[in-house]
Amino acid sequence: MYSDKGKLDLGFVNAIVSQIAGLVREGKEVIIVSSGAIALGMSVLRLEDRPKELAYLQAAAAVGQHELMDAYRRFFRSRKLNCAQLLLTWEDFNDHKRYLNAKNTLLALFKMKGIPVINENDTVSTDEIKFGDNDRLSALVASLVGADLLIILSDVEGLLGADKKTVVRLVEKITPAIKALACPTSKKTCVGGMITKIEAANIAVSSGIPCVIASGRRKDIITSCVKESGAFGTIFLPKNESLAEKERWIAFSARPKGRIIVDDGARSALENKKSLLAVGVISAEGDFAAGDIVSIRDSKAHEFARGRAGISSKELENIKGAHHEKEVAHRDNIVVF
Repeated sequence: MYSDKGKLDLGFVNAIVSQIAGLVREGKEVIIVSSGAIALGMSVLRLEDRPKELAYLQAAAAVGQHELMDAYRRFFRSRKLNCAQLLLTWEDFNDHKRYLNAKNTLLALFKMKGIPVINENDTVSTDEIKFGDNDRLSALVASLVGADLLIILSDVEGLLGADKKTVVRLVEKITPAIKALACPTSKKTCVGGMITKIEAANIAVSSGIPCVIASGRRKDIITSCVKESGAFGTIFLPKNESLAEKERWIAFSARPKGRIIVDDGARSALENKKSLLAVGVISAEGDFAAGDIVSIRDSKAHEFARGRAGISSKELENIKGAHHEKEVAHRDNIVVF
């Protein structure tokens, strides 16, 4: 999407828009999750190195977002199509009402034949800004709307094998061996590289959505992925038992506010679709309230589930390890990975 000098490659953006416009005319509903606001802002502001201070990163993003959307708007308008900008933060996914509001906005845009262009709202984000987050964001958005396919465009042809030359065409299951093939990028404007794409693919396939990682520079790659899935790049197949919408939100979209460490008996009970009781809790970390999402870990601190807490961390501290009538988390609000 960008030249070696960090400037927006308008020819590339035009080619992407052309493919999407063709799919929209065929009745397809397409969402764009577009990275690069900070990189583009750096180019406009003539910054050679990525700023380290948060305020300067946000300033670069503020400049870049405007430039990025202007390019999309012009190219879509030339094809008599409208696009809309949605800037999302983690809070839009943490809060279930805002999560559903975002979904309703996207569905309304589809009905009005608008093409949503989504980016993380880096201008107001208080967490460390990472380019790789847009890979995760794309998967969360795909999960949010129940997409039929997630396409992640990269600067490589797909996930490379151990020889770093051969593309892995098909991934039926994301294993530690598959993750080990990923390597971080060395580009100044990016962090995360292939590993964030595999993590995004994991969210997609767990949501029942196939995912393709392919080169954005290949001619008509988006059209090819939609019409000839598997012909290019690496395709990750969805799991047979996908998560329901609420389960997807619990598992991936909301950031855990704390951790609950449980014993082996509790882990076994949760894996058999039982509720989490205080008697099986070893300890709790963090400050969470009833209704917050928490990470559930075994005695070796391995996360194997997430759930919506039924009680606060303070209340749990008083009853952990004891037989108590209150449920720490109800089975309907627990997702076991």
